Amino acid sequence: MSFQKIALEDKQRALSELRDVKELFASRGLFPGTSGNLSIRVGDYKPDEFQFAITASGKDKTVHTPEDYLFVDQDGKPCETTRLKPSAETLIHCEIYKLTGAGAIFHVHTVFNSVISEYFWDRKSVPVDGVELIKGFNIWEEEAHIDIPIVSNFAHIPSIVPEITERIVQNIPGILLRKHGIYAWGANAFEAKRHLEAFEFIFEYVYRLEMLTRGTR
Repeated sequence: MSFQKIALEDKQRALSELRDVKELFASRGLFPGTSGNLSIRVGDYKPDEFQFAITASGKDKTVHTPEDYLFVDQDGKPCETTRLKPSAETLIHCEIYKLTGAGAIFHVHTVFNSVISEYFWDRKSVPVDGVELIKGFNIWEEEAHIDIPIVSNFAHIPSIVPEITERIVQNIPGILLRKHGIYAWGANAFEAKRHLEAFEFIFEYVYRLEMLTRGTR
């Protein structure tokens, strides 16, 4: 489906949802500096043809302006004439959409997700055992174990994409960039938000448990 054929109300809904999520996350201090980015897909989906709204690059996410978002295609190119630049990490969103068919992707930088990604970098994943919030990913086995993948972080964003392609896990709706932050996704904005909140709880839990038990091993 071409961008022009997407209903206006669908585009407006995506922008409204992005505004609400941005305001909520900003109130929680999840966008230090101008960091982080949010996107919501609009219209029909095919792995090689889709469009999504994404936060513009370099914007203060604690305020709302008419220049906060733009629409881009599956290659990260603007769908409309604009002076705005999409987030520098738009290509990561493109790849996650292509691989998962998600409806929304949210990315934040926090101290806990950055520290835990470095702490477990050698094993390339964060091990999590039996934490209640694993159920936030629709994993219901008692005392379930999951491994949250960690990939390299490069200034050259296209260099990150192949690792994401290789490391995404089917039932884990998120991936960590080393010393950078979490990308969490879901079928819609509500689900992506739920997943991101679950990840952040888990990262803090794992970090604090590691600090408590290090001296007893």
